[in-house]
Amino acid sequence: MTAIETPPRDAATDRWSSGVIPYSQMGYWEPDYVPKDTDVLCAFRITPQDGVAPEEAAAAVAGESSTATWTVVWTDRLTAHEHYQAKAYKVDPVPGTPGQYIALIAYALDLFEEGSIANLTSSIIGNVFGFKALRALRLEDMRIPLHYVNTFQGPPHGIVMEREYLNKYGRPLLGATTKPKLGLSARNYGRVVYEALRGGLDFTKDDENINSQPFMRWRDRFLASMEAVNKAMAETGEIKGHYLNVTAGDMESMYERAEFAKEIGSVIIMMDLTVGYTAMTSMSKWARRNGVLLHLHRAGHGTYTRQKTHGVSFRVIAKWCRLLGVDHMHAGTVVGKLEGDPNMVRGYYDTLRDGFIPRDPLHGIYFDQDWGSMPGVMPVASGGIHAGQTHQLLHYLGEDAVLQFGGGTIGHPMGVAAGATANRTAVELIVQARNEGRDYFTEGPEILRAGGRWCAPLRAALDVWGDISFNYESTDTPDVATTATPA
Repeated sequence: MTAIETPPRDAATDRWSSGVIPYSQMGYWEPDYVPKDTDVLCAFRITPQDGVAPEEAAAAVAGESSTATWTVVWTDRLTAHEHYQAKAYKVDPVPGTPGQYIALIAYALDLFEEGSIANLTSSIIGNVFGFKALRALRLEDMRIPLHYVNTFQGPPHGIVMEREYLNKYGRPLLGATTKPKLGLSARNYGRVVYEALRGGLDFTKDDENINSQPFMRWRDRFLASMEAVNKAMAETGEIKGHYLNVTAGDMESMYERAEFAKEIGSVIIMMDLTVGYTAMTSMSKWARRNGVLLHLHRAGHGTYTRQKTHGVSFRVIAKWCRLLGVDHMHAGTVVGKLEGDPNMVRGYYDTLRDGFIPRDPLHGIYFDQDWGSMPGVMPVASGGIHAGQTHQLLHYLGEDAVLQFGGGTIGHPMGVAAGATANRTAVELIVQARNEGRDYFTEGPEILRAGGRWCAPLRAALDVWGDISFNYESTDTPDVATTATPA
């Protein structure tokens, strides 16, 4: 007998008798339940321990993430307990993966505080992931009902307003993370920012772990970076920005850094995912009040999003961050050095940008998601990308994205400005080919090489990195595959 198996009882007569009964007999398994439009829906990948029925495991997740505890408690009768109980209503085996199941669970909207990701996450993932009856558990997707979406602010500005702030349309935005990300003095840091922006990039960026260390305090970095931004804008006639990282050990320090960034004219600030959902929500509200774009670096997400059997899918993190409100969010590259199956990354980008996302198992989307009038988030592609991949990046990611060529700018053999010029030229060549109706994905290498004949920085970039790729098998892939349909 397993930990959550008990002797048979008559649920109709014994529901309120003292003792332990299976979760599935307490109202947490309801296969005939029809989800309401107002329900929060979750898709969990469950791996039950040997001897635990998948329906009982799903009911246990529903119970422990809503109202249940391990034994019958008579105080349930003091509430409308059936309303507050989460309901597991469907369990399907994962194709080709014995022992794994996708469980769909519905939660009444009344279980959640309005506009609070902290409360939502404490409810859905707060306790169940250590449950002994499960060998592993992963939150794959959520349907956030429009009724709940409308209790959140959402992005401070969104994609359309960002493009209007910058006066840049019709192509991906271009950026680069300053390298080396640690160890530079403020003056040398500013030199890198200036060279990258004058060479053609729209943004440069602090990396996730540059905050206020002994080698360069935050105020010095902010001043040097904005001096570089202003100089590059004067030379190019374009609006430029540097993501000034306001991440700090406490909210007072984050607000101080954000206020200083605004005072010295920065159009954008950034923060790390590691500051937590409440801190991110507070900074989002500050960014909207003050008219400053807000970039989110997803630092640390791989510790719980990458593995397929346990943790939280990144598409769920993307939904939470769109709700609490950011303007940019790193979301994968497909072709770079970091984890990213093409279908899964497509699902992430759709989740961040689109107003309505239909159910699409191939992209890891388990439910329709309606965002109403909430603005979209600009996805950011960063990590091991270079000019030679531009045709692939536009094909997989679209034009409403920020392409951040860090090493692919700063490691250019002709210098930082030349690296920026190579990337800007590559993007404009591929966008032009797309606009002309050419098959830019297939012809991309040829288009870029032709451009390299008159653009020496692009030619040098292709010579150095043209054959570099990161072809490793993704750990997080769809559970379905496309099959040919007979004619």
